[in-house]
Amino acid sequence: MKLRHLAFQLHRYLGLAAGLVIIIVGLTGSLLVFEEEINHFLLEFQFGKITPQQQQVSILSVIDKVKAAYPDPSLSFSFLGLPQEPDQPIQLQLQSPNKPTLEVIINPYTGKILGDRLSDYTIMSVIYNLHYSLLAGDTGIAIVGIAALLLFILSITGIILWPGWRKLISGFKIKWNGHIKRTNFDIHKVVGIITAVFLALTAFTGFFWNFYTYADPVIYAVTFSPKPIEPESKPIPGKPPLALKDLLQRADAALPGAVNTYISFPTSPKAVFMLGKRFPEEKEVWRSRVYLDQYTGEVLHIRNSRSLSVGDEVMDAFNPLHYGTFGGLATRILYVLVGLAPTILSVTGFVMWRYRYRSKLLNSIHTRANASKI
Repeated sequence: MKLRHLAFQLHRYLGLAAGLVIIIVGLTGSLLVFEEEINHFLLEFQFGKITPQQQQVSILSVIDKVKAAYPDPSLSFSFLGLPQEPDQPIQLQLQSPNKPTLEVIINPYTGKILGDRLSDYTIMSVIYNLHYSLLAGDTGIAIVGIAALLLFILSITGIILWPGWRKLISGFKIKWNGHIKRTNFDIHKVVGIITAVFLALTAFTGFFWNFYTYADPVIYAVTFSPKPIEPESKPIPGKPPLALKDLLQRADAALPGAVNTYISFPTSPKAVFMLGKRFPEEKEVWRSRVYLDQYTGEVLHIRNSRSLSVGDEVMDAFNPLHYGTFGGLATRILYVLVGLAPTILSVTGFVMWRYRYRSKLLNSIHTRANASKI
C-alpha cells in the first residue's frame, strides 16, 4: 500500500508538471516515425520526381558541378547524403559562417542541380528541433531530457497503479455508457497499459540522447566495453587537405564490401573526413563508417557493424527502439499511436485531477459551513 501511495503521488504530480512538454514531444515524435517518407514527399513536391536510370554519376562530378554553380568562397561542404532508394536525390549541404545551412538537391543519374533550400528551415527540420529541444537550444535540450526522465517514471508508476493486476479483464475494459468520470478513468488506464512499455523505451532513449555526454560513458562502463576515442586530424603546416578522390579510395579500401551512404566533410582543421558505409544485411545507413585524417588520408578508426562491441550494439539499438523501426512497418505504425498516447493520457489525467481537486474543494467548503453552524 505504501508503494502504491508513493507511485500514485509521483504519477499525479509528475504528470501535471511535465504534461505539456510530453504532449509536444509525443506529437512531433509521431511525425518523425515516418520522417524519411515525409521528406521524400516534400522533396518530390518541391523539386520534382526522379526517374531511375541504369547508372548514377560519380561523387566527384557532383562536387565539381556544385562548386561551379556555387562559387562563393565562404561556402564549404559539410555533408553529402547519397540516395538509398532509386528515386531519391543526392543532398549536399553547404555551410557558411553565421548563415543557415544551404542544401543543394541533385539528380543522381544526370548530375543536374534541381534546386536548393535552407535545410534548417524545412518542415521536418523544424519538427525535429521542436521534438529534440523545443526550438530553445541547449536549454530546450535539457528540458526535454528531464521531461523524458519524468515520462519514464510515469510509465513505471502507471504500470504499478494499473487496476488490472487485481482483475485482468477489468484492466482492459472501458465503460463507454458510464459516468464521464468513469469513462475518462477507463480510457486512461487502458491507453496507459497498452503503451506503457513503449513509452518507457522512447523516454529512456530520449533521456539518454539529450544527456548524451553524461549517459554515454555509463553505457560503455556497464557493458564493460571500451569507449571509442573521438578521432582527430593532425594539421600539417603548409599542407592542404588530401584530394577527395584519394580520401574516397582509402576509405573504400579500409572497409570493402559495403556501399557508400554519406560523407561528412571536415569543417575545422582538426576535424576528420568520415565516409558512411552499409553492408548488404544492414537496414540502417549509419552503423558502419570509416574515419580518415583529412591531411594524410590515414585511417584513424573503422566502425564495422559486423564486429561491434557490446557497448556499441547497445548504443545502436537505441535508434530502432526510439523510432519503432525494429519490427518494420507494423511497429512504426504502432509508434505513431504511442506518440499520440501522451496527449490522451495527459488530458484524461488532468480531468481526473480536476474531479479529485473539485471533490476535495467541495468537501472543504461543506466542512467549514458545518463548523460555522456549530
